[in-house]
Amino acid sequence: MAKIILANDGIAASAKAILEEKGFVVDTNHYQGDDLINRLKEVQCIVVRSATKIRAELIDNVVGGNLKLIIRAGVGVDNIDVEYAMEKGFIVRNTPNSSSASVAELAIGSMFTLARHIHIANVTMRKGEWNKKQYKGTEIFGKTLGLVGFGRIAREVAKRAVALGMKVNYFDMAGKSELMPECNYIEFEELLQTSDYISLHIPFIKDVGAVLNKEAFDKMKAGVYIIHTARGGVVCEESLLEALDSGKVAGAALDVFEKEPTKNEKIYTHDKISLTPHIGGSTAEAQDRIGLETISVIEECL
Repeated sequence: MAKIILANDGIAASAKAILEEKGFVVDTNHYQGDDLINRLKEVQCIVVRSATKIRAELIDNVVGGNLKLIIRAGVGVDNIDVEYAMEKGFIVRNTPNSSSASVAELAIGSMFTLARHIHIANVTMRKGEWNKKQYKGTEIFGKTLGLVGFGRIAREVAKRAVALGMKVNYFDMAGKSELMPECNYIEFEELLQTSDYISLHIPFIKDVGAVLNKEAFDKMKAGVYIIHTARGGVVCEESLLEALDSGKVAGAALDVFEKEPTKNEKIYTHDKISLTPHIGGSTAEAQDRIGLETISVIEECL
């Protein structure tokens, strides 16, 4: 009997075709609630992105069924209770190599967007306004980028930032890395105090909460830019708004939010914020790579 793969948040068409050629049945319907529980008892593997949450309650309800493998098609696994799932006998994997370049390019693009007021100039131009004098920007070259976290995505950002002539510092809970010696490890407080741009590349940890909170914003140098392509909750949105309104933060680019889709009107109407709807890994190339890496995991584990 053919093994069934549930791609509950979708999968690249090319990956679906390859899996079907290999004899798998691929279900790309999106299930929720009891429908998801019932379907998970029938399938051997579920592939999720960000939308579907695999929490302890759901896991308890599918123990004893056919499900063996849970795959997060992307880097972060914070929408899955990983340790609990593994304790219950499930294999949990992700695709850490697939979307790093795509997220890094969005982070770099966001820096240019803020530095040259592209996000708001585009809006006002469409209103028939010609605000040339208001949009005097700054150059990326020669500025200091502080990376919070130094995993795969952060290192891809660092490579591009170094090529642009930026000085790159980083802080990581694991300490100094032997990779990329051209980048400097510094403590978190020093990073806050010295960075012209701060880009976040860490997971959201519930017990830790927002890493960029009021205390952190108070320590930053005036005129800093915040780039957030990590996970919602890592930045306290209320504290960010206060820092933007006071001028401590010159601008922010947000691809992720405390709640998604965001309903925070103060966030999505603020003219110092550039917004994108969680599209860091949403490139054709990344989706193809995610699909191929997902196939490799399925073949290895099923």
